[in-house]
Amino acid sequence: MAFFWLPWYPLHHIATVTCLLVREFVAQNNTVQIKHVIQTLSQEFALSQHPHSRKGGLIGLAACSIALGKDSGLYLKELIEPVLTCFNDADSRLRYYACEALYNIVKVARGAVLPHFNVLFDGLSKLAADPDPNVKSGSELLDRLLKDIVTESNKFDLVGFIPLLRERIYSNNQYARQFIISWILVLESVPDINLLDYLPEILDGLFQILGDNGKEIRKMCEVVLGEFLKEIKKNPSSVKFAEMANILVIHCQTTDDLIQLTAMCWMREFIQLAGRVMLPYSSGILTAVLPCLAYDDRKKSIKEVANVCNQSLMKLVTPEDDEPDEPKPMAQRLAEPNPDDTPAKQEGTAGGGPDGSCDSSFSSGSSVFTPASTERAPVTLHLDGIVQVLNCHLSDMAIGMMTRIAVLKWLYHLYIKTPRKMFRHTDSLFPILLQTLSDESDEVILKDLEVLAEIASSPAGQTDDPGPLDGPDLRVSHSELQVPTPGRANLLNTPGTKGLECSPSTPTMNSYFYKFMINLLKRFSSERKLLEARGAFIIRQLCLLLNAENIFHSMADILLQEEDLKFASTMVHTLNTILLTSTELFQLRNQLKDLKTLESQNLFCCLYRSWCHNPVTTVSLCFLTQNYRHAYDLIQKFGDLEVTVDFLTEVDKLVQLIECPIFTYLRLQLLDVRNNPYLIKALYGLLMLLPQCSAFQLLSHRLQCVPKPELLQAGDSPPAAPKSQKADSPSIDYAELLQHFEKVQKKHLEARHQRSGRGDHLDRRVVL
Repeated sequence: MAFFWLPWYPLHHIATVTCLLVREFVAQNNTVQIKHVIQTLSQEFALSQHPHSRKGGLIGLAACSIALGKDSGLYLKELIEPVLTCFNDADSRLRYYACEALYNIVKVARGAVLPHFNVLFDGLSKLAADPDPNVKSGSELLDRLLKDIVTESNKFDLVGFIPLLRERIYSNNQYARQFIISWILVLESVPDINLLDYLPEILDGLFQILGDNGKEIRKMCEVVLGEFLKEIKKNPSSVKFAEMANILVIHCQTTDDLIQLTAMCWMREFIQLAGRVMLPYSSGILTAVLPCLAYDDRKKSIKEVANVCNQSLMKLVTPEDDEPDEPKPMAQRLAEPNPDDTPAKQEGTAGGGPDGSCDSSFSSGSSVFTPASTERAPVTLHLDGIVQVLNCHLSDMAIGMMTRIAVLKWLYHLYIKTPRKMFRHTDSLFPILLQTLSDESDEVILKDLEVLAEIASSPAGQTDDPGPLDGPDLRVSHSELQVPTPGRANLLNTPGTKGLECSPSTPTMNSYFYKFMINLLKRFSSERKLLEARGAFIIRQLCLLLNAENIFHSMADILLQEEDLKFASTMVHTLNTILLTSTELFQLRNQLKDLKTLESQNLFCCLYRSWCHNPVTTVSLCFLTQNYRHAYDLIQKFGDLEVTVDFLTEVDKLVQLIECPIFTYLRLQLLDVRNNPYLIKALYGLLMLLPQCSAFQLLSHRLQCVPKPELLQAGDSPPAAPKSQKADSPSIDYAELLQHFEKVQKKHLEARHQRSGRGDHLDRRVVL
């Protein structure tokens, strides 16, 4: 049996003598003497204080193993322990001799050394990082021999080895990391060794090694992770997905691009292979994935994989995850323990588990969440953690646009698939959804409006509590939401009308609809820039997503009780402009043009009362509804109003609006002078209000085109019910409406005088 020959004769002499003695004792089957020789070599030589004696002892132990041959397995513990002790010697030459001695011992014993594999591996892992090149070279030779033995044997104790591997894999030394990776590759290649079962024990360490500065080590680690992923795809049923989800969540948030991309690819495969098993960890996954969606082209690959993860996870949420049709009473739900309120929740770090927040400061050594059992069926989806993560990301104003859009898509998806569960979180989400309306991106606002519209229209949002009986107060905090009480007041003050109730044309409107309208107007009131820049855009989109009649009816109802008269006037002007010019309101305009139905009359009166905050818009509403006589009566009242620059500007805009396609029917009615005298009188009234300006010239030229102006001498009483001049509806008290107009304008006059006393009465100047 060959072994390392040493250059020094005395040491060689010790080896020869030891070999002869041991062979003689073996022939005599004298185990006592054999143990005595080994003990002497260990205690008096290998562990001696003298370096030269330690070298002799190491050579003697190697020679003893050679002499024992196949019987060396009976004495391996006594042979190996002193040699391993010398691995820690300060003398590099001694460490080299120890490596040579252990090589000979292992080569003789072969498979018999496997019970001692852990101590051998531990010693080799230290030598792999040895600064001396000779020692490192000797350890590599021993390492290859040990790998050959493990590969050939079917008795390797993987269970006993995993704890040591898990400990050593966190080494920061490059050579030690390379040593660890090489062993994992070897073990993965052995058919009889199923390392995949223990992947959760070492996966975090592998991702740590993937961030090494050495390109060669990173490449080796990529290969190892790639092999594991291939094995996972082949045998997904035997993979412990849940136990590794937390590891991926952590490394998907690292700053190292390679680690993040690799972890994200693993996450994509996990979601697609494990399916609903990953649902309990949605909050942690979203914490890791959502920020990646806002990456630029420098991290395009990560962004694309993250997008697939996000879409795949979203598809896992189905209507079956919602609560039953008959939810439990609130008192009973509060009394029951929340499945998320477990010790695991309290101990786990945020962001990784079924109930984590969006805090991304993770520690690789701590558990992010408690893994769910992959055998549990069916998987229960708890939304608390998910909603918390989504809320947190949406609240972060520094987050990217694509991430905010993804968050809103998630909220919309959850409201569609699990509405009853989601409405338990609506009160906490509502303020941030309203705040998001101030976002700089139109795409974000559109998605935000979709979520708010779904909240306002979902049948699951209907509550039994109608809210306070007093009128809506637009000065309460965002969290104080109110619901209207049907019949709180009578709008028309005539029998058979609906008062402040919303139109029944859309039965899916729920109690949150009115809450939404109240808080939207409150936000416009407190943030005037939002109203000026995005107010029309927001209301027009809502008219597409919800019922336009309900929106205008409810806003008019709320503005009727608004105490800030200046805001009420501005808001009415905005709504009126939208009503008259937006294509989205075409159907509503047609409904108001013909006041034959009780519903259309009710809507007109509701709008009229609020439109009275702005005199000119009130006239335009009468023009739209073809109430020309009442428009003329209103204009007669303008003489009692305080005419300001802003007032004249409104008249100027109305004249411009009359020339637009929206009032084509009105201009054509000018041809029928006999049946529309009050229309012509109303237009002349506007002309008399205007100073000599471009609007005056425009309206004057229009009126000059009216045929036979002598017909304007018709009496105050129009012909009986001509076709184009509708008779007043008997259910509308126009005299009462006119009184209401005067009452509102009196309030505005008093408010202007009060502002004048405070020094803030100067009107905004507009060149007419």
